[in-house]
Amino acid sequence: MPYVFNPAPIVSVPVVGSAARFPVHRIYCVGRNYEDHAKEMGFTGREPPFFFMKPADAVLVVNAGETARLPYPSLTKNLHHEIELVVAIGTGGKNIQAADAHQHIFGYAVGLDMTRRDLQNEMKKQGRPWCIGKGFDASAPIGPITPAAAAGDIAQAEIYLQVNGQDRQRSQVSKLIWSIAEVIEHLSAAWALQPGDLIYTGTPEGVGAVVTGDTLQGGVTGLSAITLTVE
Repeated sequence: MPYVFNPAPIVSVPVVGSAARFPVHRIYCVGRNYEDHAKEMGFTGREPPFFFMKPADAVLVVNAGETARLPYPSLTKNLHHEIELVVAIGTGGKNIQAADAHQHIFGYAVGLDMTRRDLQNEMKKQGRPWCIGKGFDASAPIGPITPAAAAGDIAQAEIYLQVNGQDRQRSQVSKLIWSIAEVIEHLSAAWALQPGDLIYTGTPEGVGAVVTGDTLQGGVTGLSAITLTVE
């Protein structure tokens, strides 16, 4: 089939222990899914989960053992880090029940939901979408995906982020307000999940700004850690 210009290459993420790569379909993100982070953002309680999206080509792959370059984005003076566990969907479906959610998971990865916080806050004040604050280029760094069978007990894993060697965020996946299975149930009620979907499951407390020259190191127990420098 002819196209009016050459299509963009498929966005993909490496898979631990395999030469095959994981093709990305969509990126879903869960908002305020750790209680202490919700509190630091001015909210409390177990509100119903809500979601926002990033474009697939917002992915910035961080290869194992390498330091990726994270470009400081335009228009912002307040770029925030948000470390997250990422769930990679291998089998699609709609109206998936929480009890069946594990059957749809291909694997897990460490990710960052980078945020132009000043732009996001301005959009909130105006009652407008957050896209400019969340969906910019390279706003979704991600490490290699570990297949679910090799990831261990991910629900009990530690999650952390250090900036220049100092702890900024440190918590446990068990502190998710909505569990991975519950997130998949709610998300699949609104969208038909597809193989290749990535779900950024939320960030713990301790989000904050980074500047040019900072080095970020993040991880989740049992998964490939990520390292980036802001440039």
